[in-house]
This record gives sequence, structure tokens and C-alpha cells, in this order.
Amino acid sequence: MLTPLEFLRLTADPQRWNLLEELGRSDRTVGELVDLVGSPQNLVSYHLGTLRRAGLVSSRRSSADGRDTYYRANVPSYGDYLAKVGASLHGGVRLEQARRHKSYRSRVLFLCTGNSSRSQMAEAIARRVTDGAIDAKSAGSHPKPLHPQAIAVMAERGIDISEQTSKHLSRFVRSRFDRVITLCDKVREVCPEFDGAGSRSHWSMPDPAAEGSKEAFVQVAEELEWRIDLLADELGGRR
Repeated sequence: MLTPLEFLRLTADPQRWNLLEELGRSDRTVGELVDLVGSPQNLVSYHLGTLRRAGLVSSRRSSADGRDTYYRANVPSYGDYLAKVGASLHGGVRLEQARRHKSYRSRVLFLCTGNSSRSQMAEAIARRVTDGAIDAKSAGSHPKPLHPQAIAVMAERGIDISEQTSKHLSRFVRSRFDRVITLCDKVREVCPEFDGAGSRSHWSMPDPAAEGSKEAFVQVAEELEWRIDLLADELGGRR
């Protein structure tokens, strides 16, 4: 755990700040970050290593191309650090996250390969977290039936997805979405452009069906919960 001063010193570097900004928008490979921040690969790799050792970013090997590694920002910890920074300067400083509300429903499409677990779980969690303020859909490039473990793990969280159905992503190509989010490295490689899509993000998440254990599905559900909670605040998707 970093001290407040250590956190400030790490994030005050312009290169690291730019990397954290880009990773806050989407999981990225080193090559993508090199292009986005305009720095040499060795410098980007150095800063990513520093941020990873500090626990501010983490990485996963790509399931589409094992030579690539996706980096992601560990955003939930940032609020804690910022709160500690404020409190260390003055005991009366408190950090409260603003909850924004919109008069219309944001539309989000979650994509993975089989549309059998990750994207289905994301669709259901988004509806629950936002009480329907986000109109969430899901689809896959090679749809499969819902995975029994996905149904069971979501049921333990009080969410019934047993009636949800798998769909091919082509169904939504001409639909308007505020955000299209790929949850699978493989589907990211084949994802088409969507008419009227506000923006695209990638969340590099392992396929729990490949491992098959309940714990793998639980880990996916937990990661989706914090990611979607942040997404809801970003899009103003709260009732």
C-alpha cells in the first residue's frame, strides 16, 4: 500500500499520468499505448512496470494473441488514495463521488465470443446496478447457450439470467449505443463498427468457461460489478 505522498509522486509524472488516463478508458496493449501517448516502447514499458509494482495497474496475457499483454487500470483504488491524500492534508477533507443522473437511458452493448457467460453476466449486472437506467444488451461472435455456472453464480447474487438468450452481434450492427464494450480479446479482433456507437472500450477478461470452475465465474462477476459501477457513474446511469 502506497502512502499518500508516494501516490502523488507516482501519478505526478506526466508520462504515467497519460498512461493512467488511457487505461481508465480501456484496457490496452503496450503497442497501443505507445501510439496513444507518443512515447518510445521502452519508456512506456518502464512506466507500466512501475505502476504495476505499485498496484495501480495490472496485466493479463491476451487470449487472442499470447504474444500480447493487456494492461488495465485498478481504478477502485484511486478513490481510496485520493481520499487519503485529502485527509492527510486536513482531517476535514472528505472525498465523495458525485452521482450523475441523465434524463434518458444510456445504451450499452457488451460483447464476447460465445455470449454464454461474460457478456450475459455484464448485461444483467448493468441492469441491476443502475435499476434499468442503463439499457444493456449483449451478444457474441459465435453464440452458445448460457453456461450453467453463469446462471448459478448470478442467482447467488440475486439475479436471474436463466431466461436470457444468446444472440449474434450482427443483430445490433445498425443499433445506436452510447458505449460498445468488448469483454473478450478474441471478439475485439473481429468486432465490426456499429452505426451510431458513441465510443468503444475493451475490458480484457478471461473466459470462465475455459477453466470451468465456479471460482472463475465468481471472479468474473466480481470484476464486472466494480467495472460496471464505475461505468454507471461515468455515463450518468443512475435512477
